[in-house]
Amino acid sequence: MARPARPAGSVRRRNPLSGGRGARAVPVLAVTALAAALAVPAAAASAAPAAKTPTASAPSQAAPALADKPYMGWSSWSLESTNFPGYGGENWLTEDHVLQQADVVASKLKSHGYDYVNVDAGWNVDNGHNVSDAYARPTADLKKFPHGMKYLGDQLHAKGLKFGVYLAVGLYQDYYNDGRTPIWNAPGCTTKDIVYPDLRKTSGWDDVSYQLDFASPCTTKYIQSEADELASWGVDFLKIDGVGPGSNQGDAAHDNTQDIKTWHTALQNTGRPIQFVLSWSLSHNKADVWKANSNGWRVDTDVECYCSTLATWNNSVKERWNDVVPWIDDAGPGHWNNLDSLDVGVGPMDGLTDAERQSYATFWAIEAAPLYAGDDLTKLDKYGLSLLTNDEVIAVDQAGNPARPVSQATDQQVWYARNTDGSYTVALFNMGAGYNDVTADFSDLGITGKASVRDLWTHKSLGSVSGSFGASLAPHGSQLLRITPNKTSGPGVPLNVHATGDTAGSVSLSWLPVNSGTATTGYDVYANGTRVAGTTGSAVTVTGLSPATGYSLTVVAHDAKGRTSAPSKAVAVTTPAAGGPTAYEAEAPGNTLAGSASVNDCSACSGGKKVGNLGGSSSVTVNGVSAPKDGTYLMKLDYVDGSSGRTVVVTVNGTAIQVPLPGSNDNDWGTPQSLIVPVPLKAGANSIAFGNPSDYVSDIDRITV
Repeated sequence: MARPARPAGSVRRRNPLSGGRGARAVPVLAVTALAAALAVPAAAASAAPAAKTPTASAPSQAAPALADKPYMGWSSWSLESTNFPGYGGENWLTEDHVLQQADVVASKLKSHGYDYVNVDAGWNVDNGHNVSDAYARPTADLKKFPHGMKYLGDQLHAKGLKFGVYLAVGLYQDYYNDGRTPIWNAPGCTTKDIVYPDLRKTSGWDDVSYQLDFASPCTTKYIQSEADELASWGVDFLKIDGVGPGSNQGDAAHDNTQDIKTWHTALQNTGRPIQFVLSWSLSHNKADVWKANSNGWRVDTDVECYCSTLATWNNSVKERWNDVVPWIDDAGPGHWNNLDSLDVGVGPMDGLTDAERQSYATFWAIEAAPLYAGDDLTKLDKYGLSLLTNDEVIAVDQAGNPARPVSQATDQQVWYARNTDGSYTVALFNMGAGYNDVTADFSDLGITGKASVRDLWTHKSLGSVSGSFGASLAPHGSQLLRITPNKTSGPGVPLNVHATGDTAGSVSLSWLPVNSGTATTGYDVYANGTRVAGTTGSAVTVTGLSPATGYSLTVVAHDAKGRTSAPSKAVAVTTPAAGGPTAYEAEAPGNTLAGSASVNDCSACSGGKKVGNLGGSSSVTVNGVSAPKDGTYLMKLDYVDGSSGRTVVVTVNGTAIQVPLPGSNDNDWGTPQSLIVPVPLKAGANSIAFGNPSDYVSDIDRITV
């Protein structure tokens, strides 16, 4: 891959025998990003007694649909990963410690919706080896869990809680036993039959598991035997870790999509409702598979810092603000974007300021992410408990309506979600290092007239305002609001209107379907005040436009009674000259490479080349970008990024624009991705530079503008 010699996007791993999870070794420095609305994706098995036939224990009563809301609870990994005195290492994970945490969940958190207690990696690890029964199925390390896992599940259920466990993807290498271990309830099948003869390794760590071979019917029977075992213990939740594509892996040996499909079916076959979650840093390229076969997926690396606290702002809480954006539309009932543990309950342990703790909790809530604490709950401080038990904030999370940014062009960001009742959930974030004002402009939200504002953290009404609402926020601080406009007749205003492509005679637009007001029957699109298109969907291509002409594009919703919304916020686009747009290769000889920037081979890239090793003092400038007149043009940026994403600073004739570039999470540095970025150009020749003085940058293939 072409990237800096520095370990950009590198992964620090914990004890691989535990099936651990990756965490970035290098803190990513704070950077701003372009508005999301303007950046659019184009050993031998241990001895064990003979197994009894597992029996799936049925739930005690009818339950709502599985994962109809983001789950809430506690997970053990943050306390295992930290170097905080008295914690860390998988030996911390014991039956007694889990039950101590469960007691607090039951007594202080359950009434607010927390009920899952998830036992993460290490429960089946004894002295560095993954232990199993006589049929290559995971079993507890009896030194840590002397009564076994069914006992633990029974204890949790007796407290009114749910029981979660963890496994790594594939067959643990320790379970292979030279291929001789029989598979439960599969006569003639052994571990030799369920993996490839070359014992190819899988999972994000490459030294934990062998890849399963689903050409053999024995493999499906093996996974079913594991699922039945978990169900017999009363397991309510399963996390499979190291899943690819993702987890910084993406080749054929790390394609675990069939594993996930088979696990999904096997869990259903048990007859027990078991929530199924995938980790870590899943590839968005397989979002359809994850959505169809799981109840959620991690979108990023570990939130833990693997340091003397549980987390820090820079490593790696703040990364979520960029990395969740491509996934926002994938979340919904039955499957949610997982941002990892919520470590905000114990100040000295969390490694965060109080302002950062609130922003952390705010962001998880507005993204409808699962809320599972990672602190030692026996040491919750007053402020941490207040963050975890604020029912107005929890209601935002449980409503399952993920927010999106108005803009990420600066460190002062506004995120919003319009609710079906016409109100808005709005979060103000100051991602900068100093005190700053952050303002929600009502025109960005489609609010006309006055609206009442309520602070959800303080439970206070802030009065009725019009035009905008702002606050001065501490470094990394936030405010979470419910904004309720005065009722109006007709449909709501279309939001997030943005251009997705153009030609010399057309512009394509997309927007969010209106979910408030009266039922919308369609949309009208206006260019410079003249109606130019109509549609019943939420995307359209406006044709018949003139080359090299500036347009102000708006969208209006209408209902069955002919009532219309106010126009959307205008989108400015100047069409390219006749015959345009024009492509410019990053590696073209007339461009300027600075620092360590270099041209590298890339078979799938345009021209078979790309420019990499960007970031710090290294950049590439594309020279001679021609525009027929001054205006805002749509630049299609083709780039390559096999990590979870990086931020590029696009400098156009000296004006800097910060743009987050989503990564593929699969270590694929040879397949381009695309993004549409509006850029201001002047008539004649322009220069467009790509770099970032504070961070690493994705490889650049070409631009088309």
